[in-house]
Amino acid sequence: MMKFRFRRQGADPQREKLKQELFAFHKTVEHGFPNQPSALAFDSELRIMAIGTRNGAVKIYGAPGVEFTGLHRDVATVVQLHFLPGQGRLLSLLDDNSLHLWEIIPRDGCAHLEETLSFQPPTRLGFDTASASPSFFRVTVVLLVAANSRAALGTEGSNVFFVDMDTLTLLETETLGPDEILRSLPEDYRCGKALGPVESLQGHLQDPTRILIGYSRGLVVIWNHDARCVDHIFLGNQQLESLCWERSGNTVVSSHSDGSYAFWPVDSSSSLVSQPNIVTTPYGPFPCKAINKILWRNCDTGGHFLIFSGGMPRASYGDRHCVSVLQAETLVTLDLTSRVIDFFTVHSTRPEDEFDNPQALAVLLEEELVVLDLQTPGWPAVPAPYLAPLHSSAITCSAHVANVPAKLWARLVSSGDQQSPQTALGASSWPITGGRNLAQEPSQRGLLLTGHEDGSVRFWDASGVALQPLYKLSTAALFQTDLEHTDSLGQAAEDDWPPFRKVGCFDPYSDDPRLGVQKVALCKYTAQMVVAGTAGQVLVLELNDVPAEQEVSVASVDLLQDREGFTWKGHDRLSPSTGLLPWPPGFQPRVLVQCLPPAAVTAVTLHTEWGLVAFGTSHGFGLFDYQRKSPVLARCTLHPNDSLAMEGPLSRVKSLKKSLRQSFRRIRKSRVSSKKRPVNANSKVQEANAQLAEQACPPDVEVAPVQRRIEPRSADDSLSGVVRCLYFADTFLRDAAHHGPTLWAGTNSGSVFAYALEVPAVAAATGSEKWPEGAVEAVLGKEVQLMHRAPVVAIAVLDGRGHPLPEPYEASQDLAQAPDMQGGHAVLIASEEQFKVFTLPKVSAKTKFKLTAHEGCRVRKVALATFASVACENYTETCLACLTNLGDVHIFSVPGLRPQVHYSCIRKEDISGIASCVFTRHGQGFYLISPSEFERFSLSARNITEPVCSLDIHWPRDTTHVSSRLQELPKLSQANGTPSIILVSRRSPSPARSKGAGDMLELLETTLSPTCMDLASSANTTLNMTGDVTVEDIKDFVGSPEESQQHMRSMVQDRASAYTFLIQ
Repeated sequence: MMKFRFRRQGADPQREKLKQELFAFHKTVEHGFPNQPSALAFDSELRIMAIGTRNGAVKIYGAPGVEFTGLHRDVATVVQLHFLPGQGRLLSLLDDNSLHLWEIIPRDGCAHLEETLSFQPPTRLGFDTASASPSFFRVTVVLLVAANSRAALGTEGSNVFFVDMDTLTLLETETLGPDEILRSLPEDYRCGKALGPVESLQGHLQDPTRILIGYSRGLVVIWNHDARCVDHIFLGNQQLESLCWERSGNTVVSSHSDGSYAFWPVDSSSSLVSQPNIVTTPYGPFPCKAINKILWRNCDTGGHFLIFSGGMPRASYGDRHCVSVLQAETLVTLDLTSRVIDFFTVHSTRPEDEFDNPQALAVLLEEELVVLDLQTPGWPAVPAPYLAPLHSSAITCSAHVANVPAKLWARLVSSGDQQSPQTALGASSWPITGGRNLAQEPSQRGLLLTGHEDGSVRFWDASGVALQPLYKLSTAALFQTDLEHTDSLGQAAEDDWPPFRKVGCFDPYSDDPRLGVQKVALCKYTAQMVVAGTAGQVLVLELNDVPAEQEVSVASVDLLQDREGFTWKGHDRLSPSTGLLPWPPGFQPRVLVQCLPPAAVTAVTLHTEWGLVAFGTSHGFGLFDYQRKSPVLARCTLHPNDSLAMEGPLSRVKSLKKSLRQSFRRIRKSRVSSKKRPVNANSKVQEANAQLAEQACPPDVEVAPVQRRIEPRSADDSLSGVVRCLYFADTFLRDAAHHGPTLWAGTNSGSVFAYALEVPAVAAATGSEKWPEGAVEAVLGKEVQLMHRAPVVAIAVLDGRGHPLPEPYEASQDLAQAPDMQGGHAVLIASEEQFKVFTLPKVSAKTKFKLTAHEGCRVRKVALATFASVACENYTETCLACLTNLGDVHIFSVPGLRPQVHYSCIRKEDISGIASCVFTRHGQGFYLISPSEFERFSLSARNITEPVCSLDIHWPRDTTHVSSRLQELPKLSQANGTPSIILVSRRSPSPARSKGAGDMLELLETTLSPTCMDLASSANTTLNMTGDVTVEDIKDFVGSPEESQQHMRSMVQDRASAYTFLIQ
């Protein structure tokens, strides 16, 4: 009898509505430190900080939870950032010589960052510069004069341009050329070399009409902008790097390329100063590097601060990244971990104040942000509530723990506080406190665990927008590494000069690559965890609130005990330290299990209620009873041809010849199998039946989609024995009447092993006297081999209601709903190609979904998540979330495995981002968009963590014109990762610009560009375009300039204000 599978066209409206209430995709916030920072700015009135990056991102930070993110339309490096104090406006200079004005605009009770104006300085002016190169007009320095809404632009051609900040237009009549300066100089100085580029522009706090201008040649002048004359001239001869104007205006400090700085007096009796009062080379007399930036801050207590970057002796310390802090006779040379980008001080900027009185020093480095408290003796570092360098050691794995109990949370915070020396020194609080966080307090606490290359595990507070460090666990002290850790950067000379002080935590170098953490698992109810590493080490730890000195038990599990003829060619195992070892408060090791051979651990799971830990490598998997400290099971999964598994990830002796031979063998087999595949005698009958089925289909019914042909994988593929997943479950394995502990293991070759466990603790709890005090035993109950031998990614057991089983101690302590043990259980096996549900205990196929056959992609990450409805608070669904190798996220119902929604999440080229993705239990996820940043996304329509904040801005002008001259342009919402489309209100670069056909053509060309078409594609819609879009193709849609102007006026009248859809 012929069987046809049909499905109705269309979808159930009720179900579609329910999907909208359950699922929604948002990229919400970027956690961590911005990748490749290039510029820094600080608003002393609003207490907010801005960081620009090399990919054109602008990020503004205030109090924890206050964040704003913007991205320039063109990918260009942000060279400089400048705030207009108290106005919420930010000017950015890019390396393409363009200027962009950003504004923090309040709307609907929240604030949003929008780019409102842009300006490209001209390459030709009214005066004769026909022979000048384009670099002659390149902007080198920017000074904002907030008093009269002006911006002064210094250029490489010694010019100073002035731009109106309200319209971002050039004020050509106010341009200051080098000729006006040269006329005021003495004849002998004028006849020398050219002035060079403008290196520094500084405004006077109390007199904004006076501008301090420094040229590369060394000349420094005070220019009176209103009178258009030179007030003072300082004849310097050493190449200038930076300038600083003392608060009272009586002294100017200059720094130079030879590592010196000089003090120049501003004397009203003489307008020409030929020599400085003091010239000092702090790290001389030998040749020194340039002092790139210098600040002078005075104090009411007398000892003034002099802060500068660079200036180190070239020969001995030329490779150091340093910022020096000098107060009176105290000099501290901050030895930093990476290149210095910029720095600023948090101090008083009110004109009526007589002193600066700096509170803190913030230094932006290439890899982290360092903040020092200048009011506390010793100038301790201030712990950052955000912007922590996630990549202080390279991230090797990550895991998320949801609904952390309050008791465990408090213990982790306490252990972390005892690790922080800044807390003991009594450092002040975080100085960047601008804005207000309007987001609600998180209903539950979430932990993000990251394993690192140096053997450490870091605990992060991932409950809200700000990813805060809580606690750091280090496992390196347990082992004897090949290289002893020596702080070569912290060693000073015998006379302690320069007085180096190591600051910062970025340290990408690992003593031993075998220390790298590969897998982490935490039980939040018993405060026990397991950490597995690259050299086969499996460490079981327990949280202790007091320091202890104890010896760690060591056990070995040989995963090749029943195999012969295999020789391990990889790295040796780590040697554990012997004797009593001191352990600080926090997680302390109980037992160390060493896998043999010492290959990297590929899977691990922990069941604290049974006292068991399971682990897997490329050779097999083992089970260990850490309560009795005895091995329970060791199973080898190697195939006889699995030679690569014996070489390890760190081996340098892999045979290229052998690898090529295996590749050609696979190609030859595939060709032979395709040529010699027997012809099915019933093939013609099947084709005829298919044609009849198509003809018999009614108009409202369509046949199920054709599945792709998938060739089965060879059983002797290399690394086929890698254990991909391990899972503990209390379910029915032997028969349908008795349930008990089980262990499930899935391998790279599509094999699934299910073991029935006899656990004395469980037997005693159920009243059985069979194993009251005996050891744990494991008996192989089932073995499943998937047809296509696709790697098994995840395994989960579903109870009678189709819900996943609770975690250890959740049901026994009434922390979660008890599983249904009356109805039949099922096991969900997710491979790289398909999802399949089997009934238990018979292990017969119940339902499946072939993802690779339908979608042409492979599964990379899988998790069961609970989605709550936004319409009904008590309605939830448990679904399967899946990330594919194409970067798409698919959601399926459980246990029916019906596709619900799918979204484009990560670029398919971002292999590291896909590999680093981790899902949460409530429909969110994290993935790395750079070595130092996690992108957070949400699949739930209800559970969303995103910045919701406001900023108290003092507007000096009427802002109604912001929405009166609007032009909607596509804007990227994410600084990294997969961008989303936003409509951002944007003002025209010039008020005199026509709003006719030219603007409409530009708008249409922008909208129809291939880049924007890619960005505008939604999760379920694909927009394809071929060919080039020309003016001829769209001229029928443009009309005359008069029609375009009328159309634009009607658009502005229809909307009183601009509507901007922001995805933060």
